[in-house]
Amino acid sequence: MDTADSYSAWVQGNSGGESETIIGQWLAARGNRDEVVLATKVSQHPDFKGLAGANVVAAAEASLRRLGTEHIDLYYAHFDDEQTPLEETVEAFETLVAAGKVRAIGLSNYTTERIRQWFEIARATGASLPVALQPHYNLVHRGDYETGKSAIAQEEGLAVMPYFALASGFLSGKYRRREDLEGAARAGMAGKHLSKSGLKVLETVEEIAQRLEVGMPAVALAWLRTRPQVLAPIASARTTEQLPALLAGAQLELSPQDAQALTAVSQEMEH
Repeated sequence: MDTADSYSAWVQGNSGGESETIIGQWLAARGNRDEVVLATKVSQHPDFKGLAGANVVAAAEASLRRLGTEHIDLYYAHFDDEQTPLEETVEAFETLVAAGKVRAIGLSNYTTERIRQWFEIARATGASLPVALQPHYNLVHRGDYETGKSAIAQEEGLAVMPYFALASGFLSGKYRRREDLEGAARAGMAGKHLSKSGLKVLETVEEIAQRLEVGMPAVALAWLRTRPQVLAPIASARTTEQLPALLAGAQLELSPQDAQALTAVSQEMEH
């Protein structure tokens, strides 16, 4: 289960941490904390901006309170903070691991070079190494991951969990014309993929989905699972009706031919 301490500070009336609070209440009501792998992130909460050492520790404590748990299974550095020495951030994360408050470390929205630097510092200081990477990666946004991060993920054995796995809903097939974007919550993000090459990707996804009798989201998610080092794509449902296609994406195994067809058609997108 993936969240962040800043979700959803951008909504009017919110102040950040609302998602963690809801998840904490959900876990408490069901008593199923040990059955869930819980991931959250630090650096963007309005009260805990950046990755200065004291800030990371304070933000983690606040997240633990909202989540109602004694430990975070996977704690991500959400966005790089180049104003803070990386050594300071690495040390703060190690402090949390040593205290048993964080079990594993992840990185998101870091450049390949900064990921390498984190590993170098961690090895030099004997700190815990990151185990996970959360990049922006999907069928219509491949270059950011494939032009560098993929290589270091393989070198370091990182578990990759891409966000925007469905390109803000574009790969679900519901946005085919500009008119389809009107009033959509993620119109700006999905709309940038609405091009001739983007529509060709949708056509291929749809053809495979119809032949396999599954939803288009399942095919897009299954393709990600065929990519190097990808452990699990992050899929976000806005309604309960969207869940079946997302869950199917965790079980669908694409044939090598279908996976290659998707890889080939998506290479025409601008990376």
